[in-house]
Amino acid sequence: MGLHGKLVAAIESKAGGDVVHDFFRHTPHDVPTATQYVHGCDLIEGEFGHAGSIICWTYTHDGKQRKAKELVETVDEEKKLIVLKVLEGDLLELYKNFVITFHVEKKGDDIDLVTWTLEYEMLNEDVEHPLTLLSYFIDITKDMESRLVAKS
Repeated sequence: MGLHGKLVAAIESKAGGDVVHDFFRHTPHDVPTATQYVHGCDLIEGEFGHAGSIICWTYTHDGKQRKAKELVETVDEEKKLIVLKVLEGDLLELYKNFVITFHVEKKGDDIDLVTWTLEYEMLNEDVEHPLTLLSYFIDITKDMESRLVAKS
């Protein structure tokens, strides 16, 4: 029926993939200091950087204040991969389910790519694919990278 979708974007890391992964995994509560788009990251349950934890994000997307409560489904340190499943929030007004994967991968010997994958199921055929949200994650990555490069 065409209600399932998957969008992927990969951008080259200037700060180094390990640095970006460590920042997003261990200190997501510092993301609001790196970008104007994220306003809060509250730990609801568990421990930052660990599977099974629940995090609540407050952010601005498409000019509107939004919230997302997410389960950290997977953390794979070896693969530099984090999978977040949306449990509650604005996205579930349009999508039956929504999963966000953050992944750092090597391209050759000296290039790291920060990859965002959005997998979702739309509630109905009138819902648009979340292209602006994918662009949003690219913007956040650029902001985080600028902060991390400036610190080094």
